[in-house]
Amino acid sequence: MNTKLWQKSFFSPMLHFQRRKSSTMPDNHPSACNKDHKLIIYQILTRLFGNRNLTNKFYGTIDENGVGKLNDINNNVLKELKQFGYTHVWYTGVIEHALMTDYSSYGIRKDNPYIVKGLAGSPYAVKDYYDINPDLAVNIDQRMSEFEQLVKRSHENGLNVLIDFIPNHVARQYYSDRCPEDNFGSSDDCSKEFSATNDFYYITDQEFQLPQGIELPPSINAPEIEIYTEHPVRATGNDVFNAKPLITDWFETVKLNYGVDYKTGRSYFDPIPPLWHKLLKIIKFWCDKGVDGFRCDMCEMVPADFWNWLISNIRKDYSDRRIIFIGEIYRPDEYKKYIEYGYFDYLYDKVGLYDTLRWLIEGTTLGNANDITKIGHDTQQRNMDKNMLRFLENHDEIRIASKQFANTPWKALPAMVVTATMHNGPFMIYFGQELGVASNVDKGFQSNDGRTTIFDYWDNVPEIQAWYNDGKCDGKLLTTDQLNLRQFYGDLISLVHKYKSLHCLNSKFVDLQYANIKTYDTTKVYSYFRYHPNDEYLLFICNFDYTQEQTVELHIPDEMWNKLQLDSSQTYQMNEVFLDRKLKLELKLNENIQLKLPQNTVYVFEILK
Repeated sequence: MNTKLWQKSFFSPMLHFQRRKSSTMPDNHPSACNKDHKLIIYQILTRLFGNRNLTNKFYGTIDENGVGKLNDINNNVLKELKQFGYTHVWYTGVIEHALMTDYSSYGIRKDNPYIVKGLAGSPYAVKDYYDINPDLAVNIDQRMSEFEQLVKRSHENGLNVLIDFIPNHVARQYYSDRCPEDNFGSSDDCSKEFSATNDFYYITDQEFQLPQGIELPPSINAPEIEIYTEHPVRATGNDVFNAKPLITDWFETVKLNYGVDYKTGRSYFDPIPPLWHKLLKIIKFWCDKGVDGFRCDMCEMVPADFWNWLISNIRKDYSDRRIIFIGEIYRPDEYKKYIEYGYFDYLYDKVGLYDTLRWLIEGTTLGNANDITKIGHDTQQRNMDKNMLRFLENHDEIRIASKQFANTPWKALPAMVVTATMHNGPFMIYFGQELGVASNVDKGFQSNDGRTTIFDYWDNVPEIQAWYNDGKCDGKLLTTDQLNLRQFYGDLISLVHKYKSLHCLNSKFVDLQYANIKTYDTTKVYSYFRYHPNDEYLLFICNFDYTQEQTVELHIPDEMWNKLQLDSSQTYQMNEVFLDRKLKLELKLNENIQLKLPQNTVYVFEILK
């Protein structure tokens, strides 16, 4: 469907800037610190966000392609993010990690390029947990101060700060210049493959072998680089317990040892392993810098016993603050353990709602709106919906607008409404998602795979720079399509903030698919109620068909009247509150709701009592 046809469904013909006020967050919106309010997170890949150098040379160096700075995230940016409706900003890649740029003149040890992925390196190969990535600083000697000022600016603008915590592995050449007394492995007995007091696992009496297929970037003079050596070998981050990882392994990282002997399966958690204390100290370090929460990388690869110990200690020591923990996890069978015993606030809902919605967006034979119902009734998520973080993009996933996904951002709109409103858990938007970033080019280490690179010096987000407009953040360089897409995301966030039935954690969700098997095409249409008891009642009707209008005859079963505490003798007016303000319907007992639902559209009706 073309953009104009979509706009007929979603927008009035007014220009974006004329409707701007309607998509902003009300001045009296619930506080972002209110634990009973839904979190709305904006993830920023910090190194790319403020980069105004649009050279984009394949495998370009930092001098050629530039890099964004912490200071680029200025008050204008933060005011706009707050005004747009976000409660939290996740600054991705701020902790010092291995990279190929030489900062030895600043007292930072050089990294061997053979064990670094991309010129800019992976943010998930942390090199010093007590320092900031020097790439991000204007004044490199003051890099920590510049980060502290970013945290301060964020708080002053009413935004909470999240950063990464990568507990499963560190860079192969991890060395903390700022806190050398707590360097991992400094007290290890390297003659032992496993010891509960070691920080690493060892493959003794063997030399590390680089994976086959490693190629250094053109700007690196390979003959001048010594081949990386390691003896004894330490286990690789993705549980590779041999001396030669594959090119597809996390070969640039080494796995941390929490006291689990992987050969026997036995755990040694009493006494508490030294590693646990080192990591608790790291988390406290960043909490003391003002950080409000942590996105925890691959949390399922770390024992739940550690999370129980760590998070309970943080909650005790910072009882006057709300420090949140978000776990990246891909095993639904582990959700209950990591929430109830591991004490995580939120977990990724990737293997569940994301996958289901992606199939619907792509229009494959796997796509079926009834599968959304299955997620709500899945025993692995039952009673945990408030703990699931929903998203359609992040740094690991393919961009919606890329040719590898939907080839257009417009197809994702009904899915984004469901992502944001279906349940009480938080939802997240990845920077540029609201502008339709596609990322359809080769960058260097990151191929043309539809992702925004986390490894290269690059700026494949020109849409962000058009909005950024040299720090003015006024969006004046955006196209009409980009303005309209951003308007949709703004209206959606505004809707969530406006209605208690969407942002209050004691609000309720009811799926209506079961009652409409015969009244509409449930493979393409999905309907549900969100309500705040005795207060607000919202009806959502979603058409995931990108090409065809759907004729809907929506049945509201008798038990729903009792659940919503509606008077069965009354007729209720329903007003559409998201798209067409003039659309009005009536709700009567035993009478189906009939309407034409345009393609790729969501209607949201408020029941007036």
